[in-house]
Amino acid sequence: MKLVFASNNSNKIKEIQSILKGSIQLLSLSDIGCFEEIEETEDTIEGNAILKANYVTEKYGYDCFADDSGLEVTALNGEPGVYSARYAGKQRNADNNMNKLLDALKDKSDRSAQFKTVIALNLKGEQHLFTGIVKGNITLKKTGDQGFGYDPIFQPENYTQTFAELPLETKNKIGHRGKATQQLIDFLNSTK
Repeated sequence: MKLVFASNNSNKIKEIQSILKGSIQLLSLSDIGCFEEIEETEDTIEGNAILKANYVTEKYGYDCFADDSGLEVTALNGEPGVYSARYAGKQRNADNNMNKLLDALKDKSDRSAQFKTVIALNLKGEQHLFTGIVKGNITLKKTGDQGFGYDPIFQPENYTQTFAELPLETKNKIGHRGKATQQLIDFLNSTK
């Protein structure tokens, strides 16, 4: 089966491909000739995933899926949430985002947080949503050089390392994107 993944984020594509293990042929936006930036204008993670999936289906005619993810920090009332990628500005700089978040938490004792991914799948004229959540804590400093985004400051529950210190295989197994993607795979397998 061929499916378009509505992303040109090479880190996300690599992560999803390693979870799919060849069960689905994944096409990126550039593979279908879509080079425009799909603006994330919704105010929820679910809304942005739906917006991106609908854009590809309506404009290019492909069955596809899109995801949106966010880091929700308890002490910051769920921030940065839907604005995670551009928390420190439109330039989407991961270091600046992490620095801003660490600064916002410097006087907070509650460092609990969760990563949330929502995948919107448009398949054969129907839409399906899959949600993955991983709970954890924000560390005091950046640690590790794997992963991307907030991975160097997010320590999942029951682990002593950050996402940026864990092997990709472990992160995919316990992580928010991995959980949502597994639900997607299970659904696609059930429709064969």
